[in-house]
Order: sequence, then structure tokens, then C-alpha cells
Amino acid sequence: MKKLFLTPLLFFALTANAQDSKKSFNFSLEQAISQALTNNYSVINAGRDIEASKEKKWETTAAGLPQINAGLDYTNNIVLQKSVVPAEFFGGEPGTYATVAFGTKHSMIARSTLSQIIFDGSYVVALQASKTYLKYYENAKQKTDVEIKEAVIDSYGNVLLAEESIAILEKNKATLEKTLSDTKATFENGLIEEESVEQLQITLTSINSTLNYNKRLVDVAYKTLKITLGIDINDDLKLTDKLDNLTVSNLDLALAETEFAVADNVNYQMALNFQEQRELELKLQKSKALPSLSANLNFGYTAFKDQFQFFTKNQNWLNYSNIGVSLNVPIFSSLARSSRTQQAKIALDQAKTQLSEAEQKLKLQYASAKSDYEFSIEEYATAKSNLSLAERIERKQQIKFTEGLSSSFDFNDAQRQLYTNQQNYLQSMVNVINKKAALEKIINK
Repeated sequence: MKKLFLTPLLFFALTANAQDSKKSFNFSLEQAISQALTNNYSVINAGRDIEASKEKKWETTAAGLPQINAGLDYTNNIVLQKSVVPAEFFGGEPGTYATVAFGTKHSMIARSTLSQIIFDGSYVVALQASKTYLKYYENAKQKTDVEIKEAVIDSYGNVLLAEESIAILEKNKATLEKTLSDTKATFENGLIEEESVEQLQITLTSINSTLNYNKRLVDVAYKTLKITLGIDINDDLKLTDKLDNLTVSNLDLALAETEFAVADNVNYQMALNFQEQRELELKLQKSKALPSLSANLNFGYTAFKDQFQFFTKNQNWLNYSNIGVSLNVPIFSSLARSSRTQQAKIALDQAKTQLSEAEQKLKLQYASAKSDYEFSIEEYATAKSNLSLAERIERKQQIKFTEGLSSSFDFNDAQRQLYTNQQNYLQSMVNVINKKAALEKIINK
């Protein structure tokens, strides 16, 4: 009995804890964009890529700075190497040989080395490449930010579209249910045919189906937006902007007249960055034909013992030190270096062609985005006007149908026309918002 009592208590405790862990957010579109540019998963990792590239840049720089290494080498001569010498050296018979072992059973070396590159063409190119490497990830972060901003606008608009669709469908449903109720009463009085009632029932069933679909759709749209914003899909989210207000604020024909600077586009900058990388690869291959010069300083101690007693006070350590300079001059590689250099030249020519291609494609994308945005504004004005006309036609047909002056088919056609224009109007508003976002993405605004 006690266990049965504790089980529901545990369930309610876990439920209450889960509810307390949920967070609530209220975002306008601008606030949602700001949230995503800080907390979106892709944005966070793009920032980490920049930090990693900064560390990589220092790693490259440090390779040309002084390097100090130390080590300890121990050798146990289990069986000493033996040699033969004339026995007469030790008082033996001339012409005979004695076997002797040289060395001690134990030996140890403590050493340290300081090395420094004096000149290496590859290192100079690597320093330049590390800056280009960092710039690439900075451009990649900028591109991620632009894409996430557009994704937030699209997702935000989709949520508003689904919510507005639900509101309109529920309004249409309520109106249709009243009309159906009145029509049934008229049919029961024998003033109209049953077909009129059935026609309205078909329309109502269709509206219910569409309404249920949009209710499911709005849940998916909210979860998609939450993921884009970098918040948990179980958190509460409320959007404070309205679709019509956002549409009006995004009606900006002056934006379409903005001069397009290809060099400001992040995709062009990344293509330019790619060309710079190929140029550095060519310089790298050329640098490999240059001499390289380095220096090193070695210092250490050695000790020898027949027993392992290196750390006693009377141990005699013998020190040594030396300094050296190393010059390496490439002379002949059977044309391998020349082949690698030619490959790098070809890769550079390809990068230049890709840059030109990227420039032309971006100009085309700008023209297309500009045209789409201008058309979305025109489409919005047309949809707004058509909706007003469709509402007037539907009201007139409803009055005529109620008074018996119009058939159910005419009324049904007017209803379908109204419902279609309602959705067209909502979609036209979302299109204005999305097409402007696409244009701003191209011009890097």
C-alpha cells in the first residue's frame, strides 16, 4: 500500500521538476535574429573554428622561434662488446691475442638542444598562409551568420503564416457552421433542396481537415524555429511580431535600387580567399628551390658505471657542448620540383577562373533576387486587392443564397475563391519578408 502511494508522488515530483526546467521566451523578429547569432549551434561552432585557426596561426609562428628540447638516455650493456688485442700488450706471448671488453655495464646521458631556423623559404610562406587560413574561417563565420539570419526570418515567417492560417480557418469554420445551421433549418422547412446542405457539409469537412493539418504544421514550425534559435524544442516560445506589421516594414523598394558591390559578398570573399591560398601554394613550391639555414646548440653530461649508482655524491659527470650550423642547398630533383610548381600554377589558374565565375553568378543572383523581391511586392498588392474583391463576392453570394436567389454551387464557388485568396494573401506577405531577406543576403546588408 505504501509503494502504491509513493508512485504517484514520484510521478508528480518528476513532472513538476520537468516543468520548472522549461524556459519561456518572447521574441520579435530582430530579437530572434540576435538570439540565433549568439546561440545557434552552427554559429557557436563557426566561432570555435576561428579560435582554433588562431591557435593554428600561433603554432605556425612558433615553428620558426627557438626550440628547446631535453632528454635523458640510459643504456644497460647486458653483454659488453668485446675486441681482441695483441696479448703482448698485457705481458703475454707475442703473436697471441687477448680478448678484452671496452666500456661499462651502465651509461647515462643528460642532454639539451637549442635549435633555431635562420632562413627557410617554406616557413616564410607558412606564416603568410596562416593569415589566409584565419581569414578563411572568419569569412566562413560571416557566411554562417548570414545564412542563419535568413533561416530565422524564414522560420519566423512560417510560424506566423501557420498561426494566421489557423485564425482565418477557424473564422471561416465558425461562419460556415452558422450558414450550415441556417441552411438545415431552411431545408427542414422544405424551402431548399438537400443538395445545398450536403454541399456546405463537404466544404465544412474540407475546412476541418485543413485546420487540423495547419495545427500540426504550426507545432513543427515552432520546433524548427527553436532549433534555429538554439533553444530547447520543449521551451515555451511566443512571437511578438505580427505578419501584417512585418510585411509593411519590409516594403522597401529603395533597397532594390541599392548598388551591388560584388566584393562585399561573403561568397566572393571566400572565392578570393581560395585564390590567395593557391597563390601561396605556388610560392611554397618555388621556395623549396631555395637554400635553408638552421643552427643548433647542444649541451649535456655523460656518466659511466659498472653498477647503477648514477645519483650518488661521488658520481663523476662528464660534460660536453657543441654548436652547429646546417645549410641545405637543393641542386637537382630530376624535375620533380618543377612538376610540382607547374601543378601549383595550374591550380592557381583554376582558382582565378572560379573567382570570375563566382563574380558572374553573384551578379546573376542579385538580378534574380532583386526581380523576385520587386515581384513579391507587386504580388502582395495584387493579393490584397483580390482578397477584398473575393470577400465582397462571397458576402453577396451568401446573401443571395440565404434569400434563395443563388444556387449552392455559386455560393460554393465564391467560398472556394475566398479561401484561395486568403491563403494567397498570407503567402504573399511571407514572400515579401523572405524575398527581402534573400536580397539582403546577396548585398551583404
